[in-house]
Amino acid sequence: MSSFSMTTYYTLAELKKRMVDGNIQDIMEVLAQSRHLVEDAVFLEANQTASHVGIRRTSLPSGTHRQANQGVAAHSSTTRQISEPITRLEDHSKVDEAILDLAADKTKARSQEDLAFVSGLSQTFETDFFYADIDTTPESIDGLAQRYDALSDSYVYDCGGSGDDTTSLWIVDWGPKATHMVYPKGSAAGLQTTDHGRQLTTLDSGTTHFFAWFTQFVWWYGLFISDDRNIQRIANIETSGSENTLDDDLMIEAVNNMVVGSAMVNRRIYCNRTLKTQLDIMAKDKANVNYTSSNAFGEPVTQFVGVPIRLAEGLVNTETAIT
Repeated sequence: MSSFSMTTYYTLAELKKRMVDGNIQDIMEVLAQSRHLVEDAVFLEANQTASHVGIRRTSLPSGTHRQANQGVAAHSSTTRQISEPITRLEDHSKVDEAILDLAADKTKARSQEDLAFVSGLSQTFETDFFYADIDTTPESIDGLAQRYDALSDSYVYDCGGSGDDTTSLWIVDWGPKATHMVYPKGSAAGLQTTDHGRQLTTLDSGTTHFFAWFTQFVWWYGLFISDDRNIQRIANIETSGSENTLDDDLMIEAVNNMVVGSAMVNRRIYCNRTLKTQLDIMAKDKANVNYTSSNAFGEPVTQFVGVPIRLAEGLVNTETAIT
C-alpha cells in the first residue's frame, strides 16, 4: 500500500558521506512535499472496527399548504445508509546500529530517518484521498476521483481539456457533518508510531543478520462524505498551452453550489503547483476582487471568494480527462 520499501538500509560508504566531525548532517528532504491536506483533515472515531456506517439524507419533507378544517398529510425525510471501509497504512523503519554507534547524537540520527517515513506516509495518505481505487487496490479506499468521476455529476465541472495531461481542482468542506476521515472504533486518530527497540534483522537472503533499531508506523483511515455537495471538482484542466485552462468562473459556480452553513468555516480549495501558480498570478491583479490574501496559517495564503487555496502535491498533471 505504501510506495516506500518496507526496510531502509545505509551502507557504511553512504554513512561516511553523511558524516562531518562525527555528526550526521541534516538530511535535505528533496522529496519532502507540503502536506496541507493532512493539516486540514478532520478525523472522527468510526462506529465500527473496520468500517464506518453513516446516514446520508436524500430528501426533505415539503409540508402542506393547509386551510381551516383541512388535514395535513404526514411526511418524512428519506435517507440512505452507506458504509465506508477503513484502510491500514503501515511501514517499518530499521536503522542499522552501526550508524547510531558512529553518531554523536543517536536520538537525532534515528529521528531523522523516521521523519522520512512520516513524510512518505503523508504523501501516500494524500494520494489515497484523491486517487485511491478499491477496484484496483481492494485493501484501500475510494478517493475523490473515483466518487466524482463523470461530467454528468452535478458537482463536477468541465474545463474542456482532453487526453492524459489534465488536472483537477477540488473544493472541500471539512467537518463532522461534512467531509471527514474516520479511524477504527477504539483506536486512535493520525499516524501512530511504536518504538520496538533494538532487534536482530535478517536480510532478504535469509542467511545474514545484523542488529537494527526498529520503528513501526501505522495509520488507519477511511473517508466519509455526509453530503455530496460538500465536494466540488473542476476537472479536465489542461496543464499546458493556453486553451482549456482553469476557468475561475466555474469556481464561483462550484462554491455557490455547496452547502451553506457551519462547514463553510473549514472550506478549502486544493490544487497542485501548476494551478496554484495560475491562481496566484490571477490574484496579483488588484482589479480582481474575488482574490484576497491573508496570513491565516502563519504564511501568506491566497483566497478565492474567501476560501483559502491550499497546495496539494498529490494532485497530478497527468489525469486522463473524464467524460
